[in-house]
Amino acid sequence: MMQWVMGMLVLMLSLPAGAAGEQEVTLAVEGGVLHGTLSLPAGDGKVPVVLLHAGSGPTDRNGNSAMLPGRNDALRMLADALARNGIATLRYDKRGIGASAPAGLREADLRLDHYIDDATAWLRQLRADPRFSRVLMAGHSEGALIAAVACQRAPADACISIAGAGSSLDEILRVQLKPRLPPELYQQNEHILQSLARGELVADVPAALLALYRPSVQPYLISSLKYPPRAAVAALSMPLLIVQGSTDLQVSVDDARALAAAAPKAKLVIVPGMNHVLKLVSGELAQQMPSYANPDLPLAPGLVDAVTAFVQGP
Repeated sequence: MMQWVMGMLVLMLSLPAGAAGEQEVTLAVEGGVLHGTLSLPAGDGKVPVVLLHAGSGPTDRNGNSAMLPGRNDALRMLADALARNGIATLRYDKRGIGASAPAGLREADLRLDHYIDDATAWLRQLRADPRFSRVLMAGHSEGALIAAVACQRAPADACISIAGAGSSLDEILRVQLKPRLPPELYQQNEHILQSLARGELVADVPAALLALYRPSVQPYLISSLKYPPRAAVAALSMPLLIVQGSTDLQVSVDDARALAAAAPKAKLVIVPGMNHVLKLVSGELAQQMPSYANPDLPLAPGLVDAVTAFVQGP
Protein backbone atom coordinates (compact mmCIF):
# COMPACT_ATOMS: atom_id res chain seq x y z
CA MET A 1 0.00 0.00 0.00
CA MET A 2 2.78 2.42 0.90
CA GLN A 3 4.45 1.86 -2.48
CA TRP A 4 1.17 2.68 -4.20
CA VAL A 5 0.83 5.87 -2.17
CA MET A 6 4.35 6.99 -3.03
CA GLY A 7 3.74 6.23 -6.66
CA MET A 8 0.70 8.47 -6.70
CA LEU A 9 2.41 11.48 -5.11
CA VAL A 10 2.63 14.53 -7.32
CA LEU A 11 4.05 17.95 -6.53
CA MET A 12 3.11 20.77 -8.88
CA LEU A 13 5.59 23.65 -8.82
CA SER A 14 5.15 26.12 -11.67
CA LEU A 15 7.32 29.13 -10.94
CA PRO A 16 10.02 29.52 -13.59
CA ALA A 17 13.68 29.52 -12.61
CA GLY A 18 14.82 32.88 -11.29
CA ALA A 19 11.32 34.02 -10.32
CA ALA A 20 10.67 35.31 -6.82
CA GLY A 21 7.44 35.23 -4.87
CA GLU A 22 4.82 32.78 -3.65
CA GLN A 23 3.15 30.00 -5.58
CA GLU A 24 0.37 27.64 -4.52
CA VAL A 25 1.54 24.04 -4.68
CA THR A 26 -0.27 20.75 -4.25
CA LEU A 27 0.63 17.21 -3.32
CA ALA A 28 -1.70 14.31 -4.12
CA VAL A 29 -1.80 11.73 -1.36
CA GLU A 30 -3.97 8.74 -0.66
CA GLY A 31 -7.27 10.22 0.47
CA GLY A 32 -6.97 13.67 -1.09
CA VAL A 33 -4.74 16.60 -1.96
CA LEU A 34 -2.54 18.68 0.32
CA HIS A 35 -2.12 22.41 -0.38
CA GLY A 36 0.89 24.56 0.40
CA THR A 37 2.84 27.68 -0.47
CA LEU A 38 6.26 27.69 -2.09
CA SER A 39 8.23 30.88 -1.39
CA LEU A 40 11.21 31.55 -3.66
CA PRO A 41 13.88 34.21 -3.23
CA ALA A 42 14.89 36.50 -6.06
CA GLY A 43 17.78 35.62 -8.31
CA ASP A 44 19.05 32.83 -10.50
CA GLY A 45 20.78 29.60 -9.61
CA LYS A 46 20.01 26.84 -7.18
CA VAL A 47 18.96 27.74 -3.65
CA PRO A 48 18.42 25.73 -0.46
CA VAL A 49 14.82 24.96 0.43
CA VAL A 50 13.30 24.35 3.87
CA LEU A 51 10.08 22.39 4.37
CA LEU A 52 8.18 24.06 7.25
CA HIS A 53 5.81 21.97 9.38
CA ALA A 54 3.31 23.52 11.78
CA GLY A 55 2.55 22.44 15.32
CA SER A 56 -0.21 20.26 16.74
CA GLY A 57 -3.95 20.50 16.30
CA PRO A 58 -5.72 22.65 13.71
CA THR A 59 -2.67 24.80 12.93
CA ASP A 60 -2.37 25.88 9.31
CA ARG A 61 0.57 26.53 7.01
CA ASN A 62 0.97 30.08 8.36
CA GLY A 63 1.14 29.00 12.01
CA ASN A 64 -2.44 30.00 12.89
CA SER A 65 -4.72 27.74 14.93
CA ALA A 66 -8.46 27.46 14.41
CA MET A 67 -8.75 27.01 18.18
CA LEU A 68 -7.50 30.53 18.83
CA PRO A 69 -8.96 33.88 17.78
CA GLY A 70 -6.98 35.98 15.33
CA ARG A 71 -3.70 35.23 13.57
CA ASN A 72 -0.05 35.31 14.49
CA ASP A 73 1.27 34.35 11.01
CA ALA A 74 4.52 33.12 12.54
CA LEU A 75 5.36 30.56 9.86
CA ARG A 76 4.41 32.91 7.02
CA MET A 77 6.66 35.56 8.55
CA LEU A 78 9.49 33.03 8.89
CA ALA A 79 9.10 32.06 5.24
CA ASP A 80 9.18 35.71 4.18
CA ALA A 81 12.30 36.39 6.24
CA LEU A 82 14.13 33.36 4.86
CA ALA A 83 13.22 34.32 1.28
CA ARG A 84 14.82 37.72 1.86
CA ASN A 85 17.93 35.83 2.95
CA GLY A 86 18.07 33.72 -0.20
CA ILE A 87 16.35 30.61 1.17
CA ALA A 88 13.25 29.01 -0.36
CA THR A 89 10.56 27.46 1.83
CA LEU A 90 7.54 25.26 1.38
CA ARG A 91 4.86 25.40 4.05
CA TYR A 92 1.57 23.52 3.83
CA ASP A 93 -1.76 22.84 5.44
CA LYS A 94 -1.79 19.45 7.10
CA ARG A 95 -4.48 17.00 6.02
CA GLY A 96 -7.79 18.08 7.51
CA ILE A 97 -6.65 21.71 7.98
CA GLY A 98 -7.25 24.82 5.85
CA ALA A 99 -7.18 24.16 2.13
CA SER A 100 -6.21 20.53 2.85
CA ALA A 101 -9.44 19.93 4.81
CA PRO A 102 -10.90 17.51 2.21
CA ALA A 103 -7.91 15.20 2.75
CA GLY A 104 -8.71 14.92 6.45
CA LEU A 105 -9.51 11.71 8.29
CA ARG A 106 -11.91 10.94 11.10
CA GLU A 107 -10.27 11.49 14.48
CA ALA A 108 -10.42 7.75 15.14
CA ASP A 109 -8.50 7.04 11.91
CA LEU A 110 -5.79 9.71 12.22
CA ARG A 111 -2.26 8.73 13.24
CA LEU A 112 0.95 10.70 13.68
CA ASP A 113 2.28 8.43 10.94
CA HIS A 114 -0.01 10.16 8.43
CA TYR A 115 1.73 13.48 9.11
CA ILE A 116 5.17 11.82 8.96
CA ASP A 117 4.36 10.12 5.65
CA ASP A 118 3.04 13.37 4.18
CA ALA A 119 6.15 15.30 5.23
CA THR A 120 8.38 12.55 3.83
CA ALA A 121 6.56 12.78 0.50
CA TRP A 122 7.04 16.56 0.33
CA LEU A 123 10.77 16.12 1.08
CA ARG A 124 11.18 13.57 -1.69
CA GLN A 125 9.49 15.80 -4.21
CA LEU A 126 11.62 18.78 -3.21
CA ARG A 127 14.70 16.58 -3.56
CA ALA A 128 13.66 15.81 -7.15
CA ASP A 129 13.29 19.51 -8.03
CA PRO A 130 16.44 20.72 -9.84
CA ARG A 131 16.04 24.28 -8.56
CA PHE A 132 17.11 23.35 -5.04
CA SER A 133 20.68 22.81 -3.91
CA ARG A 134 19.86 21.38 -0.47
CA VAL A 135 16.66 20.15 1.17
CA LEU A 136 16.05 20.71 4.88
CA MET A 137 13.04 20.38 7.14
CA ALA A 138 12.05 22.59 10.07
CA GLY A 139 9.27 21.56 12.40
CA HIS A 140 7.61 23.69 15.06
CA SER A 141 6.33 22.21 18.32
CA GLU A 142 4.79 18.79 17.46
CA GLY A 143 6.10 19.44 13.96
CA ALA A 144 9.63 19.17 15.37
CA LEU A 145 9.03 15.50 16.19
CA ILE A 146 7.47 14.92 12.78
CA ALA A 147 10.50 16.56 11.15
CA ALA A 148 12.98 14.42 13.09
CA VAL A 149 11.32 11.21 11.89
CA ALA A 150 10.59 12.38 8.33
CA CYS A 151 14.19 13.55 7.84
CA GLN A 152 15.37 10.02 8.53
CA ARG A 153 13.04 8.58 5.91
CA ALA A 154 13.50 11.00 3.02
CA PRO A 155 16.36 11.68 3.92
CA ALA A 156 16.97 15.42 4.15
CA ASP A 157 20.30 17.21 4.20
CA ALA A 158 19.63 18.67 7.65
CA CYS A 159 16.87 19.02 10.25
CA ILE A 160 15.69 21.94 12.38
CA SER A 161 13.73 21.57 15.61
CA ILE A 162 11.93 24.74 16.73
CA ALA A 163 10.26 24.65 20.16
CA GLY A 164 10.20 20.87 20.14
CA ALA A 165 9.32 18.97 23.29
CA GLY A 166 12.14 17.09 24.96
CA SER A 167 9.84 14.52 26.55
CA SER A 168 7.31 12.08 25.15
CA LEU A 169 3.61 12.78 25.51
CA ASP A 170 3.13 10.38 28.41
CA GLU A 171 6.00 11.99 30.32
CA ILE A 172 4.52 15.44 29.73
CA LEU A 173 1.06 14.36 30.88
CA ARG A 174 2.44 12.81 34.05
CA VAL A 175 4.20 16.02 35.00
CA GLN A 176 1.24 18.23 34.16
CA LEU A 177 -1.44 16.10 35.80
CA LYS A 178 0.20 14.91 39.00
CA PRO A 179 -0.33 18.18 40.93
CA ARG A 180 -3.87 18.55 39.52
CA LEU A 181 -5.38 15.11 40.12
CA PRO A 182 -6.30 13.42 43.39
CA PRO A 183 -4.17 10.30 44.06
CA GLU A 184 -6.81 7.76 43.01
CA LEU A 185 -7.52 9.52 39.71
CA TYR A 186 -3.80 9.94 39.08
CA GLN A 187 -3.34 6.18 39.45
CA GLN A 188 -6.09 5.65 36.88
CA ASN A 189 -4.32 8.12 34.62
CA GLU A 190 -1.09 6.14 35.05
CA HIS A 191 -2.86 2.91 34.13
CA ILE A 192 -4.21 4.52 30.96
CA LEU A 193 -0.81 5.88 29.93
CA GLN A 194 0.89 2.54 30.49
CA SER A 195 -1.76 0.79 28.41
CA LEU A 196 -1.45 3.30 25.56
CA ALA A 197 2.35 2.98 25.63
CA ARG A 198 1.89 -0.78 25.11
CA GLY A 199 -0.36 -0.03 22.15
CA GLU A 200 -3.51 -1.09 23.97
CA LEU A 201 -6.81 0.81 23.80
CA VAL A 202 -8.51 1.60 27.10
CA ALA A 203 -12.25 1.02 27.25
CA ASP A 204 -13.00 2.24 30.77
CA VAL A 205 -11.92 5.89 31.00
CA PRO A 206 -13.07 7.95 34.01
CA ALA A 207 -15.36 10.84 33.08
CA ALA A 208 -12.86 13.35 34.46
CA LEU A 209 -10.22 12.11 31.99
CA LEU A 210 -12.46 11.52 28.99
CA ALA A 211 -11.51 14.75 27.22
CA LEU A 212 -7.88 13.59 27.18
CA TYR A 213 -8.42 9.91 26.50
CA ARG A 214 -11.70 9.67 24.60
CA PRO A 215 -11.84 6.48 22.51
CA SER A 216 -11.53 8.30 19.20
CA VAL A 217 -8.24 10.00 20.12
CA GLN A 218 -6.53 7.01 21.72
CA PRO A 219 -5.20 5.60 18.40
CA TYR A 220 -3.47 8.92 17.69
CA LEU A 221 -1.94 8.96 21.18
CA ILE A 222 -0.68 5.41 20.71
CA SER A 223 0.90 6.36 17.39
CA SER A 224 2.58 9.41 18.97
CA LEU A 225 4.06 7.36 21.79
CA LYS A 226 5.91 5.23 19.24
CA TYR A 227 8.23 8.19 18.62
CA PRO A 228 9.94 9.50 21.78
CA PRO A 229 11.47 12.89 20.87
CA ARG A 230 14.90 12.24 22.35
CA ALA A 231 15.19 8.93 20.51
CA ALA A 232 14.04 10.59 17.30
CA VAL A 233 16.76 13.25 17.34
CA ALA A 234 19.38 10.75 18.50
CA ALA A 235 18.68 8.68 15.37
CA LEU A 236 19.42 11.56 13.00
CA SER A 237 22.65 11.19 11.03
CA MET A 238 22.47 14.63 9.39
CA PRO A 239 23.18 18.05 10.95
CA LEU A 240 20.56 19.15 13.47
CA LEU A 241 19.69 22.62 14.75
CA ILE A 242 17.68 22.89 17.98
CA VAL A 243 16.13 26.33 18.55
CA GLN A 244 14.25 27.28 21.69
CA GLY A 245 12.87 30.57 22.98
CA SER A 246 13.60 31.72 26.51
CA THR A 247 10.06 33.04 27.13
CA ASP A 248 8.16 30.05 25.72
CA LEU A 249 5.44 29.09 28.23
CA GLN A 250 4.60 25.78 26.49
CA VAL A 251 8.02 24.29 25.85
CA SER A 252 10.99 25.06 28.07
CA VAL A 253 14.70 25.61 27.62
CA ASP A 254 15.14 22.36 29.58
CA ASP A 255 13.29 20.57 26.74
CA ALA A 256 15.80 21.90 24.23
CA ARG A 257 18.70 20.89 26.44
CA ALA A 258 17.25 17.39 26.79
CA LEU A 259 17.10 17.08 23.00
CA ALA A 260 20.64 18.41 22.68
CA ALA A 261 21.87 15.91 25.26
CA ALA A 262 20.34 13.11 23.21
CA ALA A 263 22.01 14.44 20.05
CA PRO A 264 25.39 15.77 21.21
CA LYS A 265 26.48 16.86 17.71
CA ALA A 266 23.43 19.13 17.34
CA LYS A 267 23.75 22.89 17.43
CA LEU A 268 21.65 24.38 20.25
CA VAL A 269 20.47 27.98 20.08
CA ILE A 270 18.46 29.62 22.86
CA VAL A 271 16.75 32.74 21.51
CA PRO A 272 16.31 35.42 24.17
CA GLY A 273 12.75 36.73 24.40
CA MET A 274 11.19 34.29 21.91
CA ASN A 275 7.89 32.72 22.92
CA HIS A 276 6.08 29.66 21.57
CA VAL A 277 4.70 31.44 18.50
CA LEU A 278 8.20 32.71 17.71
CA LYS A 279 7.47 36.32 18.63
CA LEU A 280 9.62 38.67 20.68
CA VAL A 281 7.63 38.80 23.94
CA SER A 282 8.39 38.93 27.64
CA GLY A 283 7.48 36.03 29.88
CA GLU A 284 4.53 37.88 31.41
CA LEU A 285 1.19 36.22 30.69
CA ALA A 286 -0.43 39.61 29.99
CA GLN A 287 1.87 40.01 26.97
CA GLN A 288 2.02 36.36 25.98
CA MET A 289 -1.65 35.81 25.19
CA PRO A 290 -2.11 38.78 22.80
CA SER A 291 0.97 37.66 20.85
CA TYR A 292 -0.85 34.52 19.72
CA ALA A 293 -3.22 36.71 17.71
CA ASN A 294 -1.04 39.61 16.58
CA PRO A 295 0.42 39.30 13.06
CA ASP A 296 2.04 42.72 13.43
CA LEU A 297 4.27 41.61 16.29
CA PRO A 298 7.73 40.83 14.85
CA LEU A 299 9.46 37.50 14.95
CA ALA A 300 12.33 37.16 17.36
CA PRO A 301 15.29 38.15 15.16
CA GLY A 302 17.50 35.54 16.78
CA LEU A 303 15.35 32.82 15.20
CA VAL A 304 15.82 34.10 11.67
CA ASP A 305 19.54 34.60 12.22
CA ALA A 306 20.01 31.10 13.63
CA VAL A 307 18.05 29.33 10.89
CA THR A 308 19.70 31.37 8.12
CA ALA A 309 23.20 30.67 9.42
CA PHE A 310 22.45 26.95 9.76
CA VAL A 311 20.92 26.61 6.29
CA GLN A 312 23.68 28.57 4.58
CA GLY A 313 26.50 27.14 6.65
CA PRO A 314 28.94 24.45 5.55
